[in-house]
Amino acid sequence: MGRTLVIGDIHGGFKALKQVLDRAGIVENDQLIFLGDYVDGWSESSQIIQFLTQLSGKQECIFIKGNHDAWCEDWLSFGKGSDVWLFNGGKSTVESYNDYSVEDLDLHLEFFQRMKNYHVDEANRLFIHAGYSSMHGPEKEVYSSNYRWDRTLWETAVAMDKKLAKNSQLYPKRLLLYNEIFIGHTPTLDIGIKYPVNKANIWNMDTGAAYTGSLSIMDIDTKEFWQSDPLPALYPDEKGRNN
Repeated sequence: MGRTLVIGDIHGGFKALKQVLDRAGIVENDQLIFLGDYVDGWSESSQIIQFLTQLSGKQECIFIKGNHDAWCEDWLSFGKGSDVWLFNGGKSTVESYNDYSVEDLDLHLEFFQRMKNYHVDEANRLFIHAGYSSMHGPEKEVYSSNYRWDRTLWETAVAMDKKLAKNSQLYPKRLLLYNEIFIGHTPTLDIGIKYPVNKANIWNMDTGAAYTGSLSIMDIDTKEFWQSDPLPALYPDEKGRNN
């Protein structure tokens, strides 16, 4: 068996995706788990989806759905995107689809529809785009939108006292449900860090590829990670989601 690697938020940065997969030395028996937000920001969102559909035919891939992916799925379904989405990177995604046929758009829509809300592996490790609010875990979540939007899971881990033991009555019950949790959604740049961050038993893989940061990929067993160049260096004539 090969490695299992987890990939953070891409946000239309196809150059960064190709670069980081190359730097990690990906081979066909590696399993790849993508944490969502493939689109919106840099100019190559549709190219990413096209590449990932082909990649999944060559090796085992798990695709988690992010909030930006849900927005894009709605646009592909109904032909209209919300102003909020367009302002938050959706405009570049729409433009990237200018030359696609109806048949190709339908294939991409099917790809979005097949994405998972979350994944739990045999080692009781959770992979989810954002988080969940239920103390009983994501399968008991009342609002499925929390899979793609919740920040309280990460905020809780960041605010925790590092000395708090897992057997303490004060240790958050949500965190005890899994051996490890891998998330994206909230850039590590928000706490001034440019690489994957571990807080409590959570690993945050969103290293700010939508903005000034890099795209990151990590071996979930060894915790070795690789990063692309900062996205502004790969797209010097663009502004990503800073526009």
